[in-house]
Amino acid sequence: MRVLVVEDARSLAAVLAEGLRDQGMAVDVAHDGLEAAAKLDLTTYDVVVLDRDLPGIHGDTLCQMITERDDRVMVLMLTAAGSPGDRVSGLTLGADDYLAKPFHFPELVVRIRSLSRRRPFARARTLRAAGIELDPLRRTATRDGRRLDLSVKEFALLEALLRATPAFLSAEDLLEQVWDEHADPFTNTVTVTVGRLRRKLGPPPIITTTPGVGYRITDDVRGIER
Repeated sequence: MRVLVVEDARSLAAVLAEGLRDQGMAVDVAHDGLEAAAKLDLTTYDVVVLDRDLPGIHGDTLCQMITERDDRVMVLMLTAAGSPGDRVSGLTLGADDYLAKPFHFPELVVRIRSLSRRRPFARARTLRAAGIELDPLRRTATRDGRRLDLSVKEFALLEALLRATPAFLSAEDLLEQVWDEHADPFTNTVTVTVGRLRRKLGPPPIITTTPGVGYRITDDVRGIER
């Protein structure tokens, strides 16, 4: 899941980004409305966590811009303006959810995951392929009924591959979806994480690697390249 945090308070933005990354999300940060608009033009996000009182482009205006886009992104307004009237006006602008500051971080995580599932054309909550069942909300994954003990990045990588099935995802695709905009495109972190994930999934191998193309999950284990 890719999330854009738009928050002009840099310390809070850093805390939010770190906390959401610990939950397995790929997180980018913008500190004003202009920067956020530029990132939205370059990257596809599942959820935008949007502060309302922003410099550059006000959060209300940015929210309206997002809701008018063809590639609809879910918007969670996160703001100190938390009166009933503020919530009504924020939702009227097109926000999909509204959470007032101060807030409980686990509640923020649940709301973001819920919005991601509600995004237009989003797939079913439980992802299934090749004997794997993965529930992003409950953070559980099994293979043929066996519980998988995955790290945060291994879980996010498996989720990305399952959502893309039967298509391939390149290493660049995985860096964008599982890590964030600061990931080094020349790093071998994808290869290393895929290797760990393969070991935890166990035999027979189900992650296909095609040089120059990328990775995918397949039920047909014949001829899988490692």
